Amino acid sequence: MTRCIFVTDLHGNPGRYDKFFRIILSEKPDAVFMGGDLLPHAWHAADEGSFIVSCLEKELARVRDALKDSYPRIFAILGNDDGRYEEGEMERGASAGIWEYAHNRTFALDRWRVYGYSYVPPTPFRLKDWERYDVSRYVDPGCISPEEGIRSVPVPDDESRYSTIRNDLETLAGEGEMSDAVFLFHSPPHKTKLDRADIDGMMIDHAPVDPHVGSIAIRRFIEERQPLLTLHGHVHESARLTGSWKDCIGRTIMLSAAHDGPELALIRIDLEDPGSAERELI
Repeated sequence: MTRCIFVTDLHGNPGRYDKFFRIILSEKPDAVFMGGDLLPHAWHAADEGSFIVSCLEKELARVRDALKDSYPRIFAILGNDDGRYEEGEMERGASAGIWEYAHNRTFALDRWRVYGYSYVPPTPFRLKDWERYDVSRYVDPGCISPEEGIRSVPVPDDESRYSTIRNDLETLAGEGEMSDAVFLFHSPPHKTKLDRADIDGMMIDHAPVDPHVGSIAIRRFIEERQPLLTLHGHVHESARLTGSWKDCIGRTIMLSAAHDGPELALIRIDLEDPGSAERELI
């Protein structure tokens, strides 16, 4: 067995993090996946100093000191509500051996290959640090394009104007075999049980808004490349609305740890049998 735990969308909540740290200490998993939106709201965090330094790095260093050789591999990405100005601290924590910063990177984990990717399609929110056009420069009604909005870190105009999730995934995955691949995404794939937003009946300019807000590019990538396992977050209410935190496309198992209640949503996974994953609300 390769025992893993997966969490996402903790949004700096102290109660959830306390539970998360205690579970790592008590269960000693082989690997931990953290799927983005880890920090308090971006602008709150900027006012209060680095949450990564004051909480994540400090507490996980304490866990590492306690577990010693049993400390797990931790793979982490940021999400669309996390200011990119904190990316330097994520890199510093990786250099210190606290976690492995996985965005746009790949790592070996025993016989598996772990890939990380933070970007989500355009949203109605103003912060655009972790947003990309999806498969083209189309933006859904009510959403703000990556060329508009605000950023905590500037990027070249060509990047915000022309970069797409589709092209990023082609570059990240390359021509590699995907049968043992684990993808840590923030966005869920489009039109699944994992991307259903609570916007039924919403109209913009007399046109209905699609309640499925996940990435078309991620869905097409899964359909075409069939990785073993994909991990997702971002849409907190989807499991409540669809009744499921898991789905599949072909042989790919897809899991979401996003949750809109006060509890910590924890998913336990055995990479030898990802279809047997279980979720607990703690």
